[in-house]
Amino acid sequence: MDSDKCTGCAKCTESCPQKALEMVTEFIDLEDKTIAAIKEMHRKKIQYTCTTCKPETNQTPCTKACNAKAIWCVWNPSNLK
Repeated sequence: MDSDKCTGCAKCTESCPQKALEMVTEFIDLEDKTIAAIKEMHRKKIQYTCTTCKPETNQTPCTKACNAKAIWCVWNPSNLK
């Protein structure tokens, strides 16, 4: 996720069928900014959480919902072994 591009619209969090994303407020560039982030409980297993959305296509619900193109998938199936 690109926090600079994220507008805080929350469309990605609403579209995630696994509910792996959340909106958080972080201190960025000397101001508080609300951005999308991966929930803590999913961070270490995000590749497994997202497999049902077929991330190899980069057409997951979250990426399609983001008009700002602040979220994308980097898919490396060799990490699933």
